[in-house]
Order: sequence, then structure tokens, then C-alpha cells
Amino acid sequence: MLRKNLLAGFILVVISGLAVNAQIPWWKQGITVDEFTYMVAPYPECHAATIAETPDGLVAAWFGGTRERNPDVGIWVSRLESGKWTPSVEVANGVQNDTLRYPTWNPVLFQIPNGELMLFYKIGPSPSKWWGMLMKSADHGRTWGKPQALPGGFIGPVKNKPVLLTNGTLICPSSTEGDGGWRVHFECTNDFGLTWEKIGPINDGKTIGVIQPSLLTYPDGSLQVLCRSKNRAVIQSRSVDGGKTWSAMKAIGLPNNNSGTDAVTLADGRQLLVYNHVLPPDGKAKGERTPLNVALSKDGKTWYAALILEDSPISQYSYPAVIQTSDGLVHIVYTWRRELIKHVVVDPARLVLKKIRNGKWPK
Repeated sequence: MLRKNLLAGFILVVISGLAVNAQIPWWKQGITVDEFTYMVAPYPECHAATIAETPDGLVAAWFGGTRERNPDVGIWVSRLESGKWTPSVEVANGVQNDTLRYPTWNPVLFQIPNGELMLFYKIGPSPSKWWGMLMKSADHGRTWGKPQALPGGFIGPVKNKPVLLTNGTLICPSSTEGDGGWRVHFECTNDFGLTWEKIGPINDGKTIGVIQPSLLTYPDGSLQVLCRSKNRAVIQSRSVDGGKTWSAMKAIGLPNNNSGTDAVTLADGRQLLVYNHVLPPDGKAKGERTPLNVALSKDGKTWYAALILEDSPISQYSYPAVIQTSDGLVHIVYTWRRELIKHVVVDPARLVLKKIRNGKWPK
């Protein structure tokens, strides 16, 4: 009798679990955490989050202030401790002297293996006039060393995380928005920021205007970048020589609304892209920053719809950053209506995939 009751109870639990799972739409399967990093902060607006895994847990950063471009915008850092995000602390700002302060922009975190946590960011009145800064933390983001300016002409990773190649080169995907148009280049360091070299630009900025690339790797050693564009599409380029030379830019078959994206190569070799699957209307170059989507690909060519993180007529959900942690889970942070930063955790093994055909998200 006891065995029958246990078996009946087990069956009931399984059926209940299946029923609950059946109520979750396919484009939400695999999400295990969906939360805000804070609800109250000393700044009304935030944007451009970044995230990294340290030996002591997750660290996130973003810029916050009155509004983007305002001189009071600083870089704020929060750590995930015991399942909760700590109150954000301003660790960098654009104060130049007693009478001059510039806004800060686009922080990017990178954890050096068995080393310090790097924080790249920009200072300046606008993206065409900013310069790159670098800080390091020896205690997993609790305290930070003195900010150091990068060499002239270098800004570090412009939005998305660097990638450490097997030869020890840290390659930072970067871009410029000056008079030459939107152009992508790479900034490389073999000593984690002590010395630098530059590759590119790899496009002319006229025929195709792209910025804010993210880097993907493949088992054969080749690289791929996916970029934000003014061309109504996610744009790619590939390298077969470790990033020294790059192919001509071309679309990958996914729309882009002239808003930032991010991507990561998963441990199983698949490529995961977070972006707004939005084709701007009426031939325009810019579209709404909603919905916010996740797509996967084995080869960076054929893409499959996986998740809709946000889908509301109230914009905007944008500027994602994505990593895969040592436990195999995927962590995504992004701007939620410029008011808050959202943190979503995804189990990539539980994703339901549907092929994207002709650039259209499946119904």
C-alpha cells in the first residue's frame, strides 16, 4: 500500500510539473530567474549594463544619472551576494576639475583568469569625443584601484565584453562614430591593459555603418563579429587568422533596429545572440526597442528563435549584455525602460528552438 501511495504521489508530481510547463509558452522556456537588480536608486535613469563572473560571484555595472549625456552620469557597480544584488555604488565619474565634469558611458567588465576584475568605461561629452578608461579590482568588485586613461586613440571594448584568445591575446571589440562614419575595429592587449595594438577599422563606414560588435569563436579558431547597424540588419564579419584580417561586412538574415546587441559562444559550441528582433518601418534605419529576443545558431548563419525576454508597446528594452557562467547557465542583463536594470538567468539546455525564416520571428 505504501509503495502504491508513493507511486501515485510521484505520478501526480510529474503530471503537475508537466501541466505547469505546458502553461509556459515556448518562447519563455528555460528562464529560471527574472528579476531587477534594484528597485530604488539615487539616479532616475540607467543604461548599458555589463556583467562578469568572478571567483566570488557575479558583478554587474551600468551608467546612471539624470539622463544619458548629462554630466552627472557615473558608473555604478552591484554584486550578487546570497541571491540578492547589493545596492549599487558609484565607482567612477567624469569629474575633470572643480568646474568641469563630463558624463561617463558604456562600462564593460572582464574577469582576468586567476587575476583582477577589469572595468572599462568611457568619459566625454559624446561618443564621437569620448576617451577610454580602465580600472581594476583585486577583491571581486568591492573596491577599485585608481582609474587609468587608455593610450590616445584607444577606448577599449566599446560596449560588449572582450574575448581571451587561446594565444593569450585579449581582443576588445570596438568602434567609432566620428566624421568617418560608423566603423568597427579591435583593440588587443597581451598583458591585460599595459600595452595595446589596434586592428582596423575593418569597414569604410559609408556603404555599411556598424558599431558595437560582439565576438564569437569557433572550434577551428575562426572568429565572427555581430554588429549593430544603420542598415536595418544585424551585420557580420569573419576572420580566419585570429582577428588580423576580416571579411567584407554582410547581413546575417536577422533585423536590427539600430540598437545594441550582444552575443556569446556557449560551452557546447552554439552561438547565442540577444537583440531586438525589430525591422524598422517604412525603410527607416531606426525602430522601436521592443521586443527583446534571444536567438541561437550552430554556425552563425542559420538562426533559431529561442526567447522573447520582453514584449510590450512601452519601449525600451535594450542594450543587453550576456555571459555563460561556469555552471553552464546564461546570464543576461539589459536596460528596462531606462528606469531599471533587468537580470535574467537561462538554462540553455531547456530552450525550445524554432527556425527563423526570411528574417521573420516564428509565431
